[in-house]
Amino acid sequence: MAAAKSTKRAVKRAETVQESEPRIIEAVIPREYNPMGMWGYFFYGILFMLPVVGWIICVCCAFMADNLNLRNFARSQFCWIIIYIVALCVLAGLGLLQSFLHNFGIL
Repeated sequence: MAAAKSTKRAVKRAETVQESEPRIIEAVIPREYNPMGMWGYFFYGILFMLPVVGWIICVCCAFMADNLNLRNFARSQFCWIIIYIVALCVLAGLGLLQSFLHNFGIL
């Protein structure tokens, strides 16, 4: 008799568990993987465009940022800075930079 009561209780518990709403399990994202918002990318892009201070901040963020998204964004901007510097050196080496500056009235 006691065994029958315990099985009825177990069945009743199982029914209540199945009838209840499903539990929502929230994933905890580590801090370094938190996504950056659109405004974050916008303002960091403007910050990295500043001539000297922005480039220094870009290099610091590229190597020392805690957030992985910010670090990758800073690395991509750092690669663009390197590409611009190489293109400027190539143009200066070919003498084309002087003709461009002369045509635009800067020199």
